[in-house]
Amino acid sequence: MADFILQVNGNEKKVSVPAETPLLWVLRDTLELTGTKFGCGAGLCGCCTVHLDGSPVRSCSTPVSQASGKSITTIEGLGVNGLHALQQAWIAEEVPQCGYCQVGQIMTAAALLAKTPNPSDQQITEAMKGNLCRCGTYERIRKAIHRAAGAADGSGGAR
Repeated sequence: MADFILQVNGNEKKVSVPAETPLLWVLRDTLELTGTKFGCGAGLCGCCTVHLDGSPVRSCSTPVSQASGKSITTIEGLGVNGLHALQQAWIAEEVPQCGYCQVGQIMTAAALLAKTPNPSDQQITEAMKGNLCRCGTYERIRKAIHRAAGAADGSGGAR
């Protein structure tokens, strides 16, 4: 066991876990932030995506030791003053079906919009390609990302 100080959603948290423990299990089991989901366990599906210093990472394959000293944002911390523009767009575009991938999709999209506020279809496809959607709602996901980008830039609409 080792002690780690984590900055999670703007709050400092101290955890005592083995250094190789996946960040996913620290978030879910130790800190009880259950919004981040377990999918494949191999970093391939994207449903466990969180932000580490603003970049999307697969928390199932990121040891807690690599997250120590970095800013961690989970879905619970995405919308600090209510729903994030992406969460609102997800609802407006009726993106979710089974819900399996939604957290990872939203977290990946949020990292994209933070770097590229008005992405093209190609930029969205490139950023989102590692996130699997079992229901195939990729077109709705794209529309929601465009809607959220429009809300952020003041244009307010989906493409």
